Amino acid sequence: MSTLSTLGIIAQETAQNAADVKAAAAAQSAGYAYGLAAIGPGIGIGYLVGQSVQAMARQPEAAGMVRTTMFLGIAFTEALALIGFVVFILLKFV
Repeated sequence: MSTLSTLGIIAQETAQNAADVKAAAAAQSAGYAYGLAAIGPGIGIGYLVGQSVQAMARQPEAAGMVRTTMFLGIAFTEALALIGFVVFILLKFV
């Protein structure tokens, strides 16, 4: 009787540890995945702003139009990072 209860306690603790390990692995994977998902928008925004500054330097009279287009591009590119963030949060908690 005592041996069975001891085995039951050990099995319960093992199951709880396995669930904790699985939750930790899921959180770690979500963090890595979001980090990888943020690389693309980071590169895109850097390239976009660099090219916009170069265009404004070459044609200062078109700076207002280039600036407006640059901000629209930044908003759309940043939306990709936010979508990636939301998807990984949903995968983590759903």
